Order: sequence, then C-alpha cells, then structure tokens
Amino acid sequence: MPIIQSVDRALTILDLFDEQTRELKITEISFRIGLHKSTVHSLLKTLQLHGYIEQDVNGLYRLGMRLLEKGQLLLQGLDLRETAAGPMRRLSDATGQTVHLVIRDGAEGVYIDKVEGNKAAIRYSRIGRRVPLHSSAVGKVLAAFMTATELATTLKDYDFTVHTPHTIASEASFREELRSVREQGVAYDREENEPGVRCASAPVYDHQGHVTAAISISTMAAKVDDEELSSFVEKLRETADAISRGIGYSPR
Repeated sequence: MPIIQSVDRALTILDLFDEQTRELKITEISFRIGLHKSTVHSLLKTLQLHGYIEQDVNGLYRLGMRLLEKGQLLLQGLDLRETAAGPMRRLSDATGQTVHLVIRDGAEGVYIDKVEGNKAAIRYSRIGRRVPLHSSAVGKVLAAFMTATELATTLKDYDFTVHTPHTIASEASFREELRSVREQGVAYDREENEPGVRCASAPVYDHQGHVTAAISISTMAAKVDDEELSSFVEKLRETADAISRGIGYSPR
C-alpha cells in the first residue's frame, strides 16, 4: 500500500509530543525527524491551520485542541457494555459462573449487564437491579476507589443494613474493608448479601484511570471452594484488564 509522504511526516510530528514533551521548538522538531526546517515549517503551518498544532507567544509548538475534540468523539463511541460483552462471555464460559457488570448510582451499584453461567444456580440478579455498596463485592470496588470527599459524602447517613450474619454493619469496619480492597485490587462478598453466595469483583478503569465500573463473578459457596475461587479471581483480573484497555485505559 502506498504511503503519502506528507501525511506520514505530519503524523510523525504529532507523535513527538507526549507527557514528557509538551512543547517543542521548530529546530527540535526538525532535528528529531531529520527534515529541513523549511519543510517542517510548512507541515506545522498546515497542522496549525486545521487546529492539530498550536504555537504560543514564545514560538513553541504544542498539540492543538482539535485532537481533544476528535479524542472525545472516539471515547463516546466506546460503549462500555459493548466492549465488555466479549470478555464477560469468555470469563463465564471458562468458569461456568455468572458474571456481572455494575456501575455506581449514588450509594448503590446497578447491574448494567450479566452473562448467566452454565453451572450457575444463582438467579436473583437481573439487569437494572440495585445492590448495596457495603454488602456486595461490586459495591466495595466502586466505593474503594472513590476520592476521600466522594466517600465521605456517600457514607453520610448511609444505612448499613444487615442482610446476613456476615454483613459489615458499621462505617469503621467498612472503611477497613475498603483499605484491603485498594491493597489487593479485588473485593469479596463472603455471603454478606445473600446466604450461600460468594462473589469476587475487580475494578474497570476508564481512559483517565478512574474506576468507572466493577465486574464480578458469583458462586455458590457449597459448590466452589476457596482454591477454585482463587483460580476464578485470576481470570477475573484478566477480564477486568481487557475491558479497561478496551475503553481506553493505559496503565502507567
């Protein structure tokens, strides 16, 4: 396939800018891409005309706002459910268990998608169902990675309803649990929301590195022992990572 030289050169210039290199002089650009300054100047002027490059009062060049506009269009097109569907199906197929995708709405989690496992005996969940933050694995993930201000606001007058003998019943205990979730990168529901049901959950990160959702795997305690659950958790982490990357997350 033929390469359009001028387009290739213009894109090479854009690729020079990154987190460490926010601004460049024309002489630096010319040196880095091995082109005469007059040629680089023409390329920069063209990019500047279309808003992909800007020049400040000191003559330094930097990326233009048009790139941000185009990036937002791309991000808007990356639907979370669509991106997560394949990885969720593979996780369910590999484990035979039910897999959920959950986002936060205020002080609750909301199921936005699920894949029913062929070995699952758990039928209580449904898309649109809400779950508490303190007694669900997904809720713990969504709470653990809030800012301190968000968490304080969320926990103000929060109702620590006890669902089973294992449910966390106080803010102090919940905060300690969240500290553990942040350290481990995974949360557990140890029969805290439904008797006999154990779940594990991992965070899904967006393009800004913020936790935008949680993915979980639900098991029956009587059928899945600790060792098997641990093996599921490794697959769960891989699935969460695949979804995160699919919606633009790039770990640093």
